[in-house]
Amino acid sequence: MKQYLKISPAVQKALDEGRPVIALESTIISHGMPYPQNLETARLCEAEARKYGVEPATVAVIHGQLCAGLTDEELEYLARTGPKVIKASRRDLPVLVAEKADGATTVAATMIIAAMAGIKVFATGGIGGVHRGAETTMDISADLEELAQTPVAVVCAGAKSILDLGLTLEYLETKGVPVLGYKTKMLPAFYTYESDFEVDYRMDSPQEIADVIRAQRGMGYPGGMLITNPIPAEYAMPKAEIDAAIDQALGEADAQGIKGKAITPFLLARVCELTGGESLKSNIKLVLNNVALASQIAAGI
Repeated sequence: MKQYLKISPAVQKALDEGRPVIALESTIISHGMPYPQNLETARLCEAEARKYGVEPATVAVIHGQLCAGLTDEELEYLARTGPKVIKASRRDLPVLVAEKADGATTVAATMIIAAMAGIKVFATGGIGGVHRGAETTMDISADLEELAQTPVAVVCAGAKSILDLGLTLEYLETKGVPVLGYKTKMLPAFYTYESDFEVDYRMDSPQEIADVIRAQRGMGYPGGMLITNPIPAEYAMPKAEIDAAIDQALGEADAQGIKGKAITPFLLARVCELTGGESLKSNIKLVLNNVALASQIAAGI
């Protein structure tokens, strides 16, 4: 495994010294936001972690190496190249390694590489899940399967609101993945903290969450954990507005035959257009909010 994994010197030093480290994904850089906001957000996320004395490890595949920790030049490369970089999930990693190619890692792939590096906590925007209409398409994100088998705790703003939130929670329950809400019992819905669904447990402090992660790891449980962190109210979007934009974007995607790994980037970009850029502003704020919480949790494990 070591021949494929490249841990940056700063991340390796933090791990060796027992200092907290959090993983950050790279798909949000290449496919989640336009340039230059994607690069600015990537740098802000790393700086946010360091405010709490935590070393950030942005994860990607560069020239066939599974990287935990990127240079600023590598961040800029991913940001400028954008969607031309392969969106890499679990199934893509062996091919990228063998072909010495580049890949921006999804939640699933980031969890795999984080676990290889010994990183226990990972901050992202929102996880993938069960897509609307999955009862006929079987379109279910690999993120959910990864949460069931890879020992990394994922901090997010809930599942992306373009998904079927109820079925996503049902799937996680079936797989035995604990779903915790930070200072809430309701499942946040990415751009908005409003939803009609409840998580398993409410946790009121980062240390309480850290204790649960430590217990899970100490018991030798397989799989990870999902920590949902609502977007701050001042940056949230009205549920009716975001739902209308999502419904329109879904209709357009269906009419254009967009599916598979292309559907989420299309929907996020179209929702951004339909909301006049407000959803992008919300996306940036919620990611930084998740990095702050993940950093506090990692410091307590």
